[in-house]
Amino acid sequence: MLGLLLLTIGLQADTTVNQSQRLDEVVVVSRKQGGKRSAKGQVASIDEHLSELSHVNLVRRGSYAWEPVVNNMQTERISTTIDGMKIFYACTDKMDPVTSYVESGNLQSISLNAGLDGNPQATGNIGGALDLRLRKAGFDNTSFTATATAGYETNGHVQVYGADAAWSSHRFYSNGGVFYRHADNYKTGGAKELPFSQFQKVNAFVNGGVRLAEHDMAEATFIFDRATDVGYPALNMDVAKAEAFITSLSYKHLFQDSRLESWETKVYYNHITHIMDDTKRPDVAIHMDMPGKSWTAGAYSLLTGSFGKHTAQLNIDSYYNRLFADMTMYPGGAAPMYMVTWPDVGTMNIGAALTDNIHLSNVSTLRLSGKLSWQQQRLNSEEGYKALSVFFPGMENYYHQTTGRIAANYQLSTVNSQLSIGAGWGSRAPTVTEAYGYYLNNTFDQYDYIGNPRLKNESAIELNVAYQLSILNFQLSTDINAFFFSNYIIGQFENRLSAMTVGAEGVKVYGNIDHATIANASLTANYNMKVSKRSALNYRLSLGYAIGRDADGDALPLISPFSYDFRLAYDYQKLHVQAEVKGNTRQDTSGTTYGESPAAAWTVLNLSSQYQFSQFTLRVGIENVFDRLYATYADWNDIPQKGRNIFASLEFKI
Repeated sequence: MLGLLLLTIGLQADTTVNQSQRLDEVVVVSRKQGGKRSAKGQVASIDEHLSELSHVNLVRRGSYAWEPVVNNMQTERISTTIDGMKIFYACTDKMDPVTSYVESGNLQSISLNAGLDGNPQATGNIGGALDLRLRKAGFDNTSFTATATAGYETNGHVQVYGADAAWSSHRFYSNGGVFYRHADNYKTGGAKELPFSQFQKVNAFVNGGVRLAEHDMAEATFIFDRATDVGYPALNMDVAKAEAFITSLSYKHLFQDSRLESWETKVYYNHITHIMDDTKRPDVAIHMDMPGKSWTAGAYSLLTGSFGKHTAQLNIDSYYNRLFADMTMYPGGAAPMYMVTWPDVGTMNIGAALTDNIHLSNVSTLRLSGKLSWQQQRLNSEEGYKALSVFFPGMENYYHQTTGRIAANYQLSTVNSQLSIGAGWGSRAPTVTEAYGYYLNNTFDQYDYIGNPRLKNESAIELNVAYQLSILNFQLSTDINAFFFSNYIIGQFENRLSAMTVGAEGVKVYGNIDHATIANASLTANYNMKVSKRSALNYRLSLGYAIGRDADGDALPLISPFSYDFRLAYDYQKLHVQAEVKGNTRQDTSGTTYGESPAAAWTVLNLSSQYQFSQFTLRVGIENVFDRLYATYADWNDIPQKGRNIFASLEFKI
């Protein structure tokens, strides 16, 4: 949503957000920045941090690696980057979203641009853009710091351990650390164990910087992330290994006595390996091996400057990504069967983005942004090309696409209020799955999916309005956005084809429908009351509603029902206590046409507290206090959420 700068539940601290980049929300992972925070602090998973963002929902296939959804749009329609780096998941079943390859220990914050006004490196971000900002020691900070963290949760015997250290001077800085998580099967409401919900993960990172001259610096990053024995109770298969290597090298120059402010250039490379596994599942009809790999190399160059009333950014970026996935089936007593599910697709993308923040007066600003991208995709697997050619005779083994986006936002600020009105248009190219996927089984609707290389680019017009009112200790924020799609891409029934997966109900082929609509509305009220010189109360209520319709007026799948979240927090010196009641109403407008069943209403109560003493921070809490048995609309195949869960963590900082 092109709207107000919402850094709610802010703690007084310095911020590293570039003021020329409009953000809807920031969720803070480490300590140094104001914004939303998880009650569990740094031991919270990335998914739990993401859930603090009001525009974000999460599709859950297990207790690990939830898929972010922005403005009720999934991975295909959002952009997720890590410090501006493009990374693409390696699993055809979306078991490994980009957010699963980092950890709380190496992140500073997660920033959200909801809608078409994305960050400069974002591409195809009709729904929005997430950028995960890495935690770096930086120059001229505290000479040495070290942190150790340990956490435990009773439900699933979740164990979290982390340690990191940082060293900083005027000339050099370096920081690094290791984070480890382990979880057994968790119990749903009523203390029933949910099989195949276990996981373990280790993440290690190193960042470093050197000042080449007074206004020139170079920085490097390396991240290694490895998850093993990951269960997915909502799917037919688990994951034996999900592994990522993420590296980058950047150069930044700060201009002096010039209208130009900074120039940053970064090159990066990442490699992801994902291996699905069904060997631990009972009664497997046909054993399958399903590995997937993703390689991405890229670069961007970002120039920032101020010219009178204009604060502008120019960004040039490019990346090359290869995705390959195959499957070998071992039917008992017969020869193995092999097929390519992602036919080694190479994608070259080159884009240019320009943003201009125009200060019209002391109370009004106009933000203009746009991006144009050219893309080529080539099928490098001859076997995969021939398989798709059976359904699309005469298809080429390479395709070109041009995509773009433009957005405008006007903001009027008075003493007590802010009004923001925006509009935009954007398009995206079909994903590798949508264009070239081959017999990919979707357990959501029990259909096999086939890609369509003849898909048109999808496009959307966005309209949005946001308003914020502040009177004394009371703040009220509301925003509404609507997306009007053309050539909306979705799976369509194909009765002439037979399913390949055992138990599948049929086959769908991705196609374009003339139009579709997704609209979102939210309301947030916040009241701070000072009880005494040392204590205060905070009341916060958030409400949300969304609707999605296709060209025939049928409901689109995975659209959130009416949601609510009420929080009451009490602060006394270094003690913070919070009670939260949240839930959804019944999902009466579920996408039954697309295989979705209605989700029941639910409400849960969560309690948490935090106390800081000396160099220690202690956090304890109870989630789902009344041990409710429930599943949300976004829980794949209605897998239940965790039952009652008691958590505790201790952080020590030198």
